[in-house]
Amino acid sequence: MPIKKILVTGANGQLGWSLSQLTTQYPSFEFIFADKSMFDLSKPALFESLIQKIAPQIIINTAAYTAVDKAETEKDLSVLVNTSAVVELARVAKLHDIVLITFSTDYVFNGLAKTPYLTETKREPVNFYGETKANGEALALEVNPHIIIIRTSWVFSSHGNNFFKTMCRLMKERASLNIVSDQIGRPTYAHDLAKATMQMIVAIQQGKPLKGIYHYANQGVTSWFEFAQKIKQNAGLSCDIFPIVTSQFPTPAKRPAYSVLDTQKIEQELGLEIPHWEASLLDCQKKLAEQNII
Repeated sequence: MPIKKILVTGANGQLGWSLSQLTTQYPSFEFIFADKSMFDLSKPALFESLIQKIAPQIIINTAAYTAVDKAETEKDLSVLVNTSAVVELARVAKLHDIVLITFSTDYVFNGLAKTPYLTETKREPVNFYGETKANGEALALEVNPHIIIIRTSWVFSSHGNNFFKTMCRLMKERASLNIVSDQIGRPTYAHDLAKATMQMIVAIQQGKPLKGIYHYANQGVTSWFEFAQKIKQNAGLSCDIFPIVTSQFPTPAKRPAYSVLDTQKIEQELGLEIPHWEASLLDCQKKLAEQNII
């Protein structure tokens, strides 16, 4: 299909910002990066008129309600943004023959598995945030089976708020930190996910019939504790890091103990070679250093 214009929602988030760093590599596309002031996911009634004015061939929806613990109390807002808004985007995309790529999470699963979660594994979220994302997926696919949903996990980058940035700050402020060691997953560098998303769009433009659910995360399985250790090692910091178990660090929302995503489908269909998270972490730390933040 001919693609000229791409609308990206959530322009100020990690993924939206990472996509904006790639635009010069795709001069044939016109990108419209919409932040919350221009495209507010909490106002789905406005979507159709906004989208008609912009007239994109593709929408990349990177916006979401991602405050996992707050979602336990801000239930109406998290449902509105993660469920209702995604369903409305799917409806409008179908109506106007627009390709919709939206993003979901490892939190749609129960965390009890021992082997990586497949795209077709049953959704069984353990917290309210995961429930809003799972319902958003299911209902949007009912409305429009041709949308693309990319589930990802443990997203980090040199931009915005994330575990990596928090660790870099805390390790300089404190002599020691306790980090959870019994939650296992695959970190995802937002820059790598943005590149994979653009490869998907190029494949669509070339006529590849992509639809449904995909998983994307960097290669390599780790724990939050091991992730923090690697951040410390790379940055040459002296903060002591101690492993603790989840029960020692209670949070309003329950976290899945195991959330490793199987990425074979996206690798095979796009011919992707996904970098290891440790290599991508090094790249991210170099970018942060260039910004004079570390």
